[in-house]
Amino acid sequence: MKEIRVRFAPSPTGYLHVGGARTALFNWLFARKHNGKFILRIEDTDLARSSEEMTKGILEGMRWLGLDWDEGPYYQSKRIKIYQEYAERLIREGKAYYCYCTPEEIQERKNKAVADGKYWKYDRYCLNLTPEQRKALEKERKQRAIRFFVPDGKTTFRDLIHGEITFEHENIEDFVLLRRDGMPTYHLSVVVDDYETGITHVIRGDDHLSNTPKQILLYKALGAPIPKFAHLALILGPDRKKLSKRHGVTSILHFRDEGYLPLAMFNFLAQLSWSPGEEKEVYSIEEMIDKFSLEQIKKSNPIFDLAKLDWLNSRLISKMDAEELLPYVKEFLKKDNLWNDKYENEEREWFFSLINLLKDRCRTLKDFIISARPYLSDDFTYDPEGVERFLKDERLKDLLPKLIEDLEPLHSFKANEVERVLRQRAEKEGVKAALFIHATRMAVTGKPVSPPLFDVLEVIGKEKTISRLKKLVNYLKN
Repeated sequence: MKEIRVRFAPSPTGYLHVGGARTALFNWLFARKHNGKFILRIEDTDLARSSEEMTKGILEGMRWLGLDWDEGPYYQSKRIKIYQEYAERLIREGKAYYCYCTPEEIQERKNKAVADGKYWKYDRYCLNLTPEQRKALEKERKQRAIRFFVPDGKTTFRDLIHGEITFEHENIEDFVLLRRDGMPTYHLSVVVDDYETGITHVIRGDDHLSNTPKQILLYKALGAPIPKFAHLALILGPDRKKLSKRHGVTSILHFRDEGYLPLAMFNFLAQLSWSPGEEKEVYSIEEMIDKFSLEQIKKSNPIFDLAKLDWLNSRLISKMDAEELLPYVKEFLKKDNLWNDKYENEEREWFFSLINLLKDRCRTLKDFIISARPYLSDDFTYDPEGVERFLKDERLKDLLPKLIEDLEPLHSFKANEVERVLRQRAEKEGVKAALFIHATRMAVTGKPVSPPLFDVLEVIGKEKTISRLKKLVNYLKN
């Protein structure tokens, strides 16, 4: 079989968004499944809107997801002369022609046609110029574009997702290949690049479906092999409208910065329109490569469900062991100035116990950092709702000092031993153990909820527990 070669070709006019990332991921999975090549191309011919910052963001987002490329990145802005040469070749072969019309002239003729109730497409005004008229326009050095001559007939192709699709040529105008300033249009640059890099399959969004017949005509005009096409249904927001910033969805790096794991995002994107076919929480990348198939991709529009991403992320966090989570946690702790190198050295085992204590309750890595703060720093406040619910009992300022006295002689600060002491004190005082439990939790974490309290106290340790209980007593007295 001929080597499979696919490409991802983003425009650096924005960051890597969810739809683009899914397209890149499906191309990557397809290439890896068939031992093919995944090629990266940067379509930066829109010089006014493209930026180096956006390019860096796209590459960073792909690396974060683990989408490595085999060739590239190729930059279209460095290939302008090549596109111009192809356009001129089509002129020489009679498959394209010079167009001297200004945008204003075209708009005027279009307005007249619409006012007369007629369907408008470019009227081939310049195709029908006489040699004398062309000579006069050339003498004036009037700017000219190059238009492709669309032949009569129809274009039919088999889309690997949607099946057979036909476009009548009478509905396709003679489209521009080179603009009046000499810059290539999307159609020309993409076909030339796909031809020269030997692309065998084009996997992209449904919004490119109407571009396909034009590009097939160009492939044929150039005598180039036509790749197979697969168009992915567009991702919709919960309101069933095209996914956009109004849905709170920005770049892929936004999800990284919010504390989502790359494998969770990989799973989430992969399962927008495709399913490995088995009920499972989270798949490894190797499993997804093994099971991936274009034939299994659904035609219907997938819905971006943030709750599902949260669930996938939380399940992945809970299943990962502490050592796997360490580099991710470390990165976030550094951002909050909570990291200490001793957590990788002399306090490594203690830090792993902290990760294991908190991970089951974390939706994202950001949640982990919020939960971890009381264990790593004394700089936290009491939650107002928790104060109202659990610290209003007047008896606490007299009872807590007695609990402190009970805890101070303890040699072992294991969870079961601390629990025994607390419950004994509650029984002696004739109060429910919950009174001590809720107040102690507020003292050591500042929050009304946490993992099981006695496990928390064992991790926080005797010294900090007693210190924070004393601090709470002072707070209650004042």
